[in-house]
Amino acid sequence: MKNSKKKLITISILTTLSGAAIYAINRFISATSVMKDLLHAENRQYYKWQFGKIFYTKKGTGKPLLLIHDLHCSSSSYEWKNLIDTLAKDHTVYAIDLLGCGRSDKPKITYTNFLYVQMITSFIKNVIGCPTDVIASGMSGSFIITACNTVPDCFKKIMLINPEDLAKLNRIPDRKSKFVKRMIELPLIGTLLYYMLASRSNIELLFTEKWLYNPFHENHQDIDTYYESAHRGNGDGKYLLSSLSGNYVNLNITHALKNVNNSIYILGGSAEDGIKETLALYTSLNPSIETELISKARHLPQLETPVAVLERIRIFF
Repeated sequence: MKNSKKKLITISILTTLSGAAIYAINRFISATSVMKDLLHAENRQYYKWQFGKIFYTKKGTGKPLLLIHDLHCSSSSYEWKNLIDTLAKDHTVYAIDLLGCGRSDKPKITYTNFLYVQMITSFIKNVIGCPTDVIASGMSGSFIITACNTVPDCFKKIMLINPEDLAKLNRIPDRKSKFVKRMIELPLIGTLLYYMLASRSNIELLFTEKWLYNPFHENHQDIDTYYESAHRGNGDGKYLLSSLSGNYVNLNITHALKNVNNSIYILGGSAEDGIKETLALYTSLNPSIETELISKARHLPQLETPVAVLERIRIFF
């Protein structure tokens, strides 16, 4: 009996110490990852939406142009840094950080496609105040197609950069993905897991293996900024990552894509995995969509080949 009590006490002490150690590690990573303050912006503004504050910048004069970055826990409007100044010469450029990303609030909720559809349409109605041209990257293209089909009066021309594969958008939460979501959302272990998944080395690997055509174009400031973006909010970026991992942000946009009558232009990086098949499927559903591949580019041509992207934007808009 005494031995059992000693074992229980020992287990209790070890559990407490382990929890304290994990908490200390989490706090250390949270504090050190944002020390450089690379996402500081002079002309920052916030739109107070029902689920949290949405960070955005506004620059230039002319017809409005809304820039929406790809959806990843490390993403932010920093993605457009090489385009904004040039675009602002002819447009009033709005660049936002989506809810759960960058400098926007990161509420502890399940993120869905319709959540972002509501957020974007509310931003256009209440901040821009009129129909706007839009450029959206990656997964965010699905939000724009859905939003445009739902509230067409908010949108004019649409440009998509490397939109998400429709087969991936069709994936729904299953037993495995729900388990992963729950694991990432755990208080201590989940936060530590998130910090491991969103480590600087893993973000650097994304740049070199998936996002850039030429890994030698890797820019340390870009990697540091994405790393900082993932860690702002004391680890609450894990709720977006858990929703992405759990397939909660996916939505079948086939019906919406067929119905949208707006002028749509899709840019794809020539080295993006499966991009030719993706473009073929989008155009088969909506033959009026125009497409083009940018050579020597992959997932983020706006960062890697901004001159080529700007040239296409000037022609289309």
